[in-house]
Amino acid sequence: MAKQDRQGRTKRLSNKRYLKELAKLQLDLVKMQEWVVEKQLKVAVVFEGRDAAGKGGTIKRITESLNPRICRIVALQKPTERERTQWYFQRYVAHLPAAGEVVLFDRSWYNRAGVERVMGFATDDEVQEFLRTCPSFEQMLIRSGILVVKYWFSVSEAEQERRFKDRIENPTKRWKLSGMDLESRARWFDYARAKDEMFALTDTAGSPWHVVQADNKKRARLNCIHHLLSLVPCPYHKVEPVALTVPTLQRATGYVRPPVDDQTFVPEVF
Repeated sequence: MAKQDRQGRTKRLSNKRYLKELAKLQLDLVKMQEWVVEKQLKVAVVFEGRDAAGKGGTIKRITESLNPRICRIVALQKPTERERTQWYFQRYVAHLPAAGEVVLFDRSWYNRAGVERVMGFATDDEVQEFLRTCPSFEQMLIRSGILVVKYWFSVSEAEQERRFKDRIENPTKRWKLSGMDLESRARWFDYARAKDEMFALTDTAGSPWHVVQADNKKRARLNCIHHLLSLVPCPYHKVEPVALTVPTLQRATGYVRPPVDDQTFVPEVF
């Protein structure tokens, strides 16, 4: 648990310490990435939680130092008419990791137990069928050699409201809010019930949910990354980078380049 003051409030995490700890964790993520490639591991990480809980910010901090060809983000749009007729898990299967890959699902197949259920996009029968079959689906993934990690970002009602207001007032964050997000806010307790039943049936020994306390974004990011690193079955901390040297510059062999003035340059405003 985060350290608290005498009033029981979580102590503030300074930006200096946050950036220092983040840098160390991101270095370990790079080492983990190299190990995943070397051992041909397959890692699928699911990020779920309420809107504005901080999933996207955590995913960004995980990926910003990694190779996008190895660690990629899957954030699917609403299903097409054709996809609605498929087996529910079908469109997610296409994005699962191959050997040597890490896939981060920014929302996942659990849409059916959450937004689709609460907003009426799925019938009760479809939701119950999902809850019955999801544990078996995930066990199939695990038996096939995929490491499945599931995170639920938990945010309080008051903190979610604060973040919603911040997004509304900040033009650079308005894109993060949709009509669906605002409606989800109005249905807070419907989502709570849906989440509780989802956990009751899908929080299994073989594929447990890991809850991230996310009222403090910085702590949530550090805690989630630290935990993810602890779950990868490898001594990634022992991985050393391959020694590299800058090659000698190729010598000119009589080729004359065209005048620089022939090119169109971006104006140097700054």
